[in-house]
Amino acid sequence: MKKKRFSNDLTNMLGVDFPIIVAPMFLVSNSKMLIEASKSGITGCVPALNYRTIDEFKKAIIEIKKESNGPLGVNLIVNKFNTKMSEQLKVCIDNKVDYIITSLGNPITVINNCKIHGIKVFCDVVDLKYAKKVEKLGADAIIAVNNKAGGHLGPMSPEKLIPLLVKNCKIPIISAGGVSSYKELKKILKLGASGASIGTPFIATYESDVSQEYKQAIVDYGASDIVVTDRISGSKCTIINTPYVQSLPLKANKFERFLFKNKWLKKYFKMFRWAKGTKMFKNSAFAATYKTVWCAGPSLEGVKEIRPLSKVVSELTDNFSMT
Repeated sequence: MKKKRFSNDLTNMLGVDFPIIVAPMFLVSNSKMLIEASKSGITGCVPALNYRTIDEFKKAIIEIKKESNGPLGVNLIVNKFNTKMSEQLKVCIDNKVDYIITSLGNPITVINNCKIHGIKVFCDVVDLKYAKKVEKLGADAIIAVNNKAGGHLGPMSPEKLIPLLVKNCKIPIISAGGVSSYKELKKILKLGASGASIGTPFIATYESDVSQEYKQAIVDYGASDIVVTDRISGSKCTIINTPYVQSLPLKANKFERFLFKNKWLKKYFKMFRWAKGTKMFKNSAFAATYKTVWCAGPSLEGVKEIRPLSKVVSELTDNFSMT
């Protein structure tokens, strides 16, 4: 029997069967994952920064659109550190992606350029202040990044953040963080969210190109093994507490905190630390090394095996009404 399509603001806006977005994961998300997500009745979003050049990014977008019938999402970093943002946005518009998720900055340029082309814009926020700002700017939906998110996380629990945003905002709220099962997805929807952006469980899938060791770590470690560091970019980021990570200081020292906040130096120091952190993540993600720094969220608790992406989706949606 075929599962009944779940109908709400998000599924109707994107034309998908279930209110799930495969979250844009730095280094992890790829064309295969987005194509398979589309075939499974959900949608996927890929960071533009996962592609080394604009030409590679453009080719990937064309491939995904050719191989899938569902909506395609792209994540754009919109702060000044992303020097390729304008070119990435042009590729998105020229190739008619369906929606863009903005992160780490003011989304006004993306919103203004996308609206005239019918491209939806969802914006990452961590609190009500920024949610109201992006709603006023014209965002189509809000990605509510809570304290259970993998990678960069917010300060508030989903139980507190989602109802707060639902009560005070008129556009759909999509929760990001802490979902790896149908039970957790149902809870998020009951809190008032229109859907969930889910990342960590999809790392341990056949379609993911990260190393077997990284995938197995998602299976072997649990929520209690997730630690937070602010040394990579100045913002809090979740990683797995591997033996190598245990040997590292997780908190920025006094001098680093000064550099992250200094009016004249923070731009350059953040760029330096981001470049260094990116290299570190790349080295860990795609090859076996004792210097393992793997990004993940506490939702790895629900991952018990490496499996096809379609099976992850099936486990998340199997209890939806059947017809």
